[in-house]
Amino acid sequence: MKKLKIFIKTFGCTLNQSDSEVMAGFLVKAGHKMVDSVENADLVLFNTCIVKDNTEKKFFSELDKMNNINKKVVVAGCIPQSEQHDVRLKNVSLLGVKSLDKIVDVVEETAAGNIVRILKDSKNPRLNLPKVRKNNVVEIIPLNIGCLGACSYCKTRFARGQLMSYDIKAIKKQFENAVKDGVKEIWLTSQDTGAYGKDIGSNLPVLLKELLSIKGFKGVNDDYKIRLGMLNPDHALVFVDELAELFKHPNMFKFAHLPVQSGSNKILKLMNRKYKVEDFVRIVKILRKEIPDITIATDIISGFPGETEDDFEKTCRLLQELKIPVVNMTKFSPRQGTRAFKMKRVPTKTVKKRSKGLVNLQAKIITNNEWIGWKGKIIIDEIGKNNSMLGRNEFYKLVAIKNCKLKIGSIVEVKVKRVKQNYLEAELV
Repeated sequence: MKKLKIFIKTFGCTLNQSDSEVMAGFLVKAGHKMVDSVENADLVLFNTCIVKDNTEKKFFSELDKMNNINKKVVVAGCIPQSEQHDVRLKNVSLLGVKSLDKIVDVVEETAAGNIVRILKDSKNPRLNLPKVRKNNVVEIIPLNIGCLGACSYCKTRFARGQLMSYDIKAIKKQFENAVKDGVKEIWLTSQDTGAYGKDIGSNLPVLLKELLSIKGFKGVNDDYKIRLGMLNPDHALVFVDELAELFKHPNMFKFAHLPVQSGSNKILKLMNRKYKVEDFVRIVKILRKEIPDITIATDIISGFPGETEDDFEKTCRLLQELKIPVVNMTKFSPRQGTRAFKMKRVPTKTVKKRSKGLVNLQAKIITNNEWIGWKGKIIIDEIGKNNSMLGRNEFYKLVAIKNCKLKIGSIVEVKVKRVKQNYLEAELV
């Protein structure tokens, strides 16, 4: 088989990014080469996402472009897993989310002119597989696939299915190997990390205690940090006190992503979320009491079907009350096949207005002025624009150092001089 040059385009979440790294690992192990552009590629591998309508449309637009230039294509990820009968996928090879170990076969058959579809579950374990990290200092470890939720707007569960947690020993092994490789940031990810273990008689705090107890790597410094992925509030509420104690550990980023989605209990019920606004508030207050500077991130969907001006105002008041520094705002996106797709929608003009209102409100609330003068260590994990280096402090705040050249993965001490809404500007101490 001729060795191929392959370009991978990843859409969506950190879990998808991890899947792309594993597929690249299998392909490189088979002798193929990863390239950084479509133009240099013999074949394009799309790893797709169905969370948002705009993301799905962007993928199909990219697919059309590849068809117009007769480029060989393989489509992986959530779209082929849940939408394999879509006529737009008729003439391309497909790979499901639980069959990553089959990527070499699919790519080589596609390059030979055949259309292949592998969408059934593979018995191959998901962890400790070959991989090519996108960032050499970041290790992404999936904790589970699927979730326990049935949110009325979510289509991802059609692709990822019900919760299946991975074995603690397998997670621990991948964790140890990453640290030995010199990784500085370990991202624990899944559709909902808070659900981890509920199907195997365990839970997230048990896993974290296991990982945080690992010591004694010969010749390896214990200066890595763990970033915990998204936690739905209903799961976090069960073990929030344990979680607060775990966040105090020096190897944990003081960062919690808790998607509230709306400040109205009426809307949360329509979304079929399993918590109330009061639960979210309680979790945030407990975490802040134990770790005052902890960075809280959340998600908001504006314009969900049934959202009135009063519901929207409740969301605004929630953001004003808690001053959440990181808010991922999304306009409601109707996904075919979900219950919310059939609900009466808020007018598009109103949705856009509310979304813009939330952005403007957040700009007023969050100034980051309290970080001016902060001094401490950061992990350099990215090269920024205009001769800048980017890193993260222990609270997972993004820090930029201008006119500086540092080794990726280095740990340096800085002092914050200026602040922006989304990052801090610092100088080396």
